[in-house]
Parts: sequence; C-alpha cells; structure tokens
Amino acid sequence: MISAEDLIALVRNYNPKTNADKITAAYDYGRQMHEGQFRRSGEAYFSHPVAVAAILTEQRLDDATIITALLHDTIEDTKASKAEVAARFGNEVAMLVDGVTKLTNLQLSSRETKQAENFRKLFMAMSKDLRVILVKLADRLHNMRTIKAMKPEKQVQKARETMDIYAPLAGRMGMQWMREELEDLAFRVLNPEGRQSIIRRFIMLQRETGDVIHRITGDMRFELERAGIDAEVFGRAKKPYSIWRKMQEKNQGFSRLSDIYGFRIITGSEEDAYRTLGVIHQRWRAVPGRFKDYISQPKSNGYRSIHTTVSGRDGKRVEVQIRTRQMHDVAETGVAAHWSYRDGVRSENPFAVDPAKWIASLTEQFTAEEDHQDFLEAVKLEMYSDQVFCFTPKGDVVKLPRGATPIDYAYAIHTRIGHACVGAKVDGIRVPLWTRLKNGQSVEIITAEGQMPQVSWLEIATTGKARTAIRRALRELDRGRFIKLGQELARSAFDHVGRKATDKVLETAARHLRLKDRDELLARLGSAELSTHDVVQAVYPELIRDEGDQVSPRRAVVGLEPGQSFERAPCCQPLPGERIVGITYRGKGVVVHTIDCERLSEFEEQPDRWVDLHWHSGTHPAVYGVTLDLTIGNDAGMLGRVCTLIGEKKANISNLVFVDRKPDFYRLLVDVELRDVEQLHSLMLALEAESDVAALERYREKPPIRATAG
Repeated sequence: MISAEDLIALVRNYNPKTNADKITAAYDYGRQMHEGQFRRSGEAYFSHPVAVAAILTEQRLDDATIITALLHDTIEDTKASKAEVAARFGNEVAMLVDGVTKLTNLQLSSRETKQAENFRKLFMAMSKDLRVILVKLADRLHNMRTIKAMKPEKQVQKARETMDIYAPLAGRMGMQWMREELEDLAFRVLNPEGRQSIIRRFIMLQRETGDVIHRITGDMRFELERAGIDAEVFGRAKKPYSIWRKMQEKNQGFSRLSDIYGFRIITGSEEDAYRTLGVIHQRWRAVPGRFKDYISQPKSNGYRSIHTTVSGRDGKRVEVQIRTRQMHDVAETGVAAHWSYRDGVRSENPFAVDPAKWIASLTEQFTAEEDHQDFLEAVKLEMYSDQVFCFTPKGDVVKLPRGATPIDYAYAIHTRIGHACVGAKVDGIRVPLWTRLKNGQSVEIITAEGQMPQVSWLEIATTGKARTAIRRALRELDRGRFIKLGQELARSAFDHVGRKATDKVLETAARHLRLKDRDELLARLGSAELSTHDVVQAVYPELIRDEGDQVSPRRAVVGLEPGQSFERAPCCQPLPGERIVGITYRGKGVVVHTIDCERLSEFEEQPDRWVDLHWHSGTHPAVYGVTLDLTIGNDAGMLGRVCTLIGEKKANISNLVFVDRKPDFYRLLVDVELRDVEQLHSLMLALEAESDVAALERYREKPPIRATAG
C-alpha cells in the first residue's frame, strides 16, 4: 500500500497546487474508518481505496475526485455517515462519496427487467456528476486486478458484469485503455484457455517473424523524419480479448488474422496529422474501406483521430491512428479530460467534451422508452456499438451504430420517414433495405403514401429507436384485435382464481407492471407479450406464494448483541423486507427504523448509537403493526368489503378510527398486523383495485392520541 506522501507526489506531478493537507486528512480518516477490515487476500482493506485513488491520478483528476476515491467505501462499509464526511471534507466530496455508494448498491447483474431499471438509475447517477462513475470504474478496475482472491463463482459473476456493463461504459466514455484492460481481465476469468491460446500463438509468431513492432515503428519514424514531420510513434500488439473478438466476428483462425498490431502517431498539429496520413499511404498500401476520419467527424465523447489500415509487402496489415497531443489526451481519458489538471490548473483542452452535454445526448434517446426491454436494448446498442457517419442528399451528417441499415437511417431522420419507407438509394444506387451502411456513404430514402412498417423490418433494424418505433406501429395496427382477445384472456384468468377482471383491477395491474393504462395491458396480453400469470400476480401475488417456516419475532432482527432487545419505531413502522438501522437507547435496547426514516436525521451527530441491522431472511408471522390512511366511498357495505378484503389478505385489523366523515367519503386510519413489506404491497394493491377506494397511503408519522371508534 502506497503512503499518503507517495500518493500526494503522484498528484503533484500534474497539479503542484494540490491541497496536500486535505488529501492527507482524507487518507488518515479513511485508514481509521477501515481499521480492522481486511480484503479476502488478507491485505488491509484500506489498500483498495488507496489503489483506486492512484489509478485516478493517472487521469490527472482533481483533488475532490482523489479524496472521493480514498473515502468511497466509508459510508457503505464503516460507521462513517454522509453528514460527517461533509463536515470534514465539504459537501462536494460528500455528494460524490454518496453517489459512489448508491452505484455500489445497484445489482447490475440481475434479471433483464430489473437490469433495465438499474441502467436508468446508473444514468441518473452519472448525470448528477460524472466523476461518480469515474471513481466506480477505477474501483472496478482494481477489483478485477485482484479478483483471484474471490471465490470462483463470484469471480465469474463480477467478470460477466464487467464485460457486459463496465467495459462498454468505459469505452463509451472514451477511456479506451480502461475498456481494453477491463475486457482482458474479465476474459482471463471467463475463458482462461482461450486467452492462453492467443498468448501462445503470439509467442510463436514473434519467434517466426522477429520484433515486428520495433521494425515497423523504425520505418515509420524514418519516413516522417524524411518528410520533415516532428511526431512520436508508438506500437503495440493488441490485447488478447480484442484478437479473440475479431476471430469470433470474422470466423477466422489466428493465422488468418492480419491487423493484430496497432500503431499510434502523435503530431504537433492537425495539419501535420493529415500530412502524416499522406506519408503513411505513400509508403504502405491503404486497405480499402478501413479509413475513418474522426477529426472532421468527432465521436460524441470528444474522441478525435484518423484511423487507417495499411499492408506491407508481406501482406500483413497494421492499424495506424494519427492524432495531435491534445486529441491524444482526450483519447486517453475521454470525458474525464474535462477535469484533468496540468501544472496546477484545469487543462484548457479544446477537444474535451462538456460532461453535462455528453450525458444528456446519451440519455436523451432512452427517456422516451417506456418498455423495459426496449430501453435495455437501446442502452446496450448505444454502449456497445462503434459509429458510422452517413450523409443526407443535402450533405447533413447522420450518426448510426456500425451495422445499421437504411431502415435505421430512415428512423434516425424522423419516425414518419421510417414508417413510409419503401426503398433506399446508397451513393445513387438502389439497394435492398437490409444493406449494411458504411462510413461516408450518401443515403436517400424513398417513401410512399400509405406505407406502413412490416414485421420483417424487426429483423432488419438494429437501432433501439427504429425497433421501438416499428414495434409500436405494429402494435397499433392490431391493437383493437389484441385488446379484445386480451379481455377474454384476463376474464378467464381472474375467474380461475375467484376474482373479477374489473376495469379498476386491470388499471391497478397496469400501473404495477409500469404500463400506460388498461388498454396497453390488454393489448400486450392479447399479443402474447405479457402472460396472464404476470397480470394476476401483479394484483394478487399471494395466491401463488409458498409459505415457509416462520421466524420467531424475538429472532426477527439480525445484528443485535446477545441479550439485546429491540422495538420497532412508531414513526416509520418498519416491516421485514425493508432496509433497517438501529438506534441504541439506555434501558430501551435498540429502536429499529427504516433506512429512509426522517427521524434518523436527529442522530446524524451520534454515529456511536447507530447499529447495522437486517431482517431475518425467513418467513415472519403477521404480528407487525402498520397504519393505513384510507379514503372510501360512503356506500352501503363498503366498509364491510374493505374489512373482508383485509381478512382475505391474511392481515388482522387491530384498530380502526374515523378521522373525517363527509356525505360522500370517509377517511379512516386502519391499524393492520402484517407479515412483511411484500404482504403490505399486496394488500395495498388489492385495496387500490376496489372501485370505491378513492385514496390509500401508508401512514408514516406517529398517529396522534385518538379516541376509540364508537
């Protein structure tokens, strides 16, 4: 573990004006908070936050980000609180540390629907301050570097999560070096044999051909010097995973792969970059279709470079990237270049993209996606894909992911153009709609009045925007038929469990399934996009719930000291299944609150009284009281129906008080005894489905002293 002095020295290399005292204070505080904690490898746990901070110094980041790295696990894993971090290191650092903690709590490797929701949360966290995700990426990189200490099954889970989410995200942010290392570290876990085979073949190739990189680098330097161009030249073999991916994409063996070496030329000016391109093409033969000019058409994350692939006399291909020093800084750190320091001041790099604009452009197209699956598909396509740049007949640029077709192009221009598309011309020649577009092509869409999307287009389109628009249009075409069929399916399904598929029930199910309304639910039911099982379960989940052995109320809370008692806080009435925390009291034991209880703010300055607790994972008896604030219609028998429904949900009414009687409505407080938070949600869903229930909410504040109902 590096010392505080060594870490400060790393920061001073690019920021001589760093606040060394503040970094030292954060280092000491973090070490104190993590005292006695160890990693699985046996190292002191604090070595991890220090390593994360060191990784971020390589990107020349500001003091606040370095301090956040040192403290990023304190709120999550120690007795430190956000308030204490703010008091010691300021609100900016506290906000960043809290943001990293929230990201850590996202379970991004869960099932698809939940994963889509977590992506939304991920983008929301990023939109507040992108430095949160920079710390999280560095955290993941160090964890992957030290992953061998984890259990094998945990290694596989983390590696898949890294390959699916964090590596593509790093690439999308322009941090290509981090993407490549994350991919390779994950590849080492997921396919160690494949990685070793690539490395062995590399060693054999070097024995056969000698040091190709040194030879080609020398040739490039010679040609540039002869042309009077001052530039730096670097060469490297591509990472094993990058080569493996090319083998899979092209369905070729290692011996048939050509561009396994990459070279980078850093020039002093943009003019020299284009002159260098000419020199390279004069000396080596350019490979057709392998040229990209990201200087004149930059990527959305600020990336600028010229890419070309050339081949020598032996037929071996090599990729060459040409860029200026400022462009190279952005290429290395991506969006993080906005915070980079040089000589004690923020780098004034004209190519660094504004993080707020970047995240806005990334999330804009996702906000309109109502369907979880469509949203997740759009996110993954955007994050995983490189881009091609096509031109309209008027010369405007349209950015599309690699592999896009004229259908994607049409919908990128406007949904109306996409719906009416009947054909396309590429560079003036009529082409099929399944044609894959290439960089620099001019595309013209042919439309016809009355044309509507075809089902086959879903197989042709690749972008989330196009596929979502096509699905929506197809759903509308058959909507009436699907709604009618859905009504019959819903009626039969609810009759089977002894319930009625009323409009209120279906509206409640639609809301629970995050659909727009009852008709949307019926249309999806009729088109087999939704099952009757899911619809019934949304309103009446207990009908298929399997009860297990019940947990004794005395053993319900885990984390108490031997002999320590607890009681539930009346202000928030926590239930099994909710996240909880305990506050110690002399003579009273521990009072348990929900983690979001407003009363907890009263104890922020008393961290020694906080106890980390959680509910026992087993099934609990229905003995936990919760108060419901209920407004119902003043109709004959309505109160009886509510009480009957509560009883059907296996809940017991312990008290009932009217707080407001109107000619048409009653408002009452109902104390019910429940098993857990899932039973509460089930009960509230069933009550909301009743047509005469006008309003319903969980009563969170401590009820006032009230007389018994008469």
